[in-house]
Amino acid sequence: MPGKKHVNRAVYPGTFDPVTNGHISLIERACTIFDELVVAVARNAGKSPCFDFDERLDLMTRSLARKQCNNKIRVIGFDGLTADLARDMGAGAIIRGLRAISDFEYEFQMALMNRKIARDVETVFLMPSLSWVYLSSTIVKDVARHGGDTKGLVPSPVHRALIKRYNKPVKR
Repeated sequence: MPGKKHVNRAVYPGTFDPVTNGHISLIERACTIFDELVVAVARNAGKSPCFDFDERLDLMTRSLARKQCNNKIRVIGFDGLTADLARDMGAGAIIRGLRAISDFEYEFQMALMNRKIARDVETVFLMPSLSWVYLSSTIVKDVARHGGDTKGLVPSPVHRALIKRYNKPVKR
């Protein structure tokens, strides 16, 4: 699979700390556009994640296990530049999510840099469903840290992992 460019293959990179229902929604939508989707969980040593790299890989894999488009998805871990990964995977596109106008400036700069590094890889921006436009991993962690209920915001395996991590009863 690596090497030769495959226009119908896309890479969706992220730290996914933790994966949210917004991420899952984007993955499912990307699967309707592309034949193959590589969900790339970044090691991202520059951040201090709630879940370590192996936990995030496992949570993403388990969160996607029963999804209808699972046969189109491959979950991998990576460290390095997304553009290099996409080129090495032979992907024709990098998927990025835009929740609000405030996301655009940063994502636009990243898309231009990725194009400079890998000219034959396009960035495709997808907006989340309206039901997830407010959702971010940071918000989910804050809710969990303060004993709020994350059920309905994240896949079940992530919900259970957050309860275990923060060891707090859910406030109702």
